[in-house]
Amino acid sequence: MDFRSDTVTKPTLAMRQAMVDAAVGDDVYDDDPSVHALQNKMAELLGKEAALFVPSGTFSNQLAIMAHTRRGDEIIVLEDAHIFYHEAGAPALLSGVNMRQATSVGGSYDLETLPGLFREDDIHFPRTSLLCLENAHGNGRVVPLENMKGAYTIAKQKGAAVHLDGARIFNAAVYLGVEAREIAQYADSVSVCLSKGLAAPIGSVLFGTREFIEKARRYRKIMGGGMRQVGILAACGLVGLEEVLPRLEEDHRLARYMALGLDEIDGLEIAWDRLNINMVFFSLEEKIDLASALEERGIIINPEEDGEYRFVTHIGVGKEDVDRLLVAMKEILQ
Repeated sequence: MDFRSDTVTKPTLAMRQAMVDAAVGDDVYDDDPSVHALQNKMAELLGKEAALFVPSGTFSNQLAIMAHTRRGDEIIVLEDAHIFYHEAGAPALLSGVNMRQATSVGGSYDLETLPGLFREDDIHFPRTSLLCLENAHGNGRVVPLENMKGAYTIAKQKGAAVHLDGARIFNAAVYLGVEAREIAQYADSVSVCLSKGLAAPIGSVLFGTREFIEKARRYRKIMGGGMRQVGILAACGLVGLEEVLPRLEEDHRLARYMALGLDEIDGLEIAWDRLNINMVFFSLEEKIDLASALEERGIIINPEEDGEYRFVTHIGVGKEDVDRLLVAMKEILQ
């Protein structure tokens, strides 16, 4: 049983069959029919003009930054954003841009202080060219649409583009009870991960205007992301949209069930305010090597990070698996 992330899922039987049956071409020549089908379907779902299939979420985010900025520019990110915290300093390395950190208010921007983070037109300052959003946020929270709208409006007033790291945008849509396009409308470009929640083995999709995507296609080639008969992988994404997307709420419900069970264990504190999607965050009063103790019982988790543990539900675990996890946690902690 693996509760590390929703990226650990295995392709479904339908995905494996779709890989066998997929019509393919050469995506560098832009003639892979399965890739076209995936890009068109997802662009329609998100209300964007065009889309581009890429290897990973980090690749997609960095591709967007490269396409939106010039070397020497500055981008604004939250201090706990995935782009800043978990992408290895890639904006500086790949795009040559500074990252200006904004204080995170539970994964949202403080709309009162945000305008002051955009640089004035002065030769001493870098040009602020991009504001980065994230929804759902990696801390387990879903950002309210009003906050996204406010941040987007401020960025447009300041002449900056907006990119949304929407790796788990469909989880956010489930929580908010809206279509994904209602979230995506507050960004010029959006990155969506197929291997988080949707159970596809590989891939993300970047969205934007046709002009933006054509620019991104060139940079994808430069970054080594031009793949060939990748329709084999795109076919899994199409199955994920049809087969896995409709059941995302089950992962959310299972996470809440898990949180209630964990809450019965002494010495454990649940982060209830961040239980919006398929993640349960908690801390322990006593320092122990929980990851090793659970691994001995056949359960895989990530080690503690910044004083917290995170358990993630997904299509690869069910209620019985969560019950086994709860029994193991009680044995270890009590």
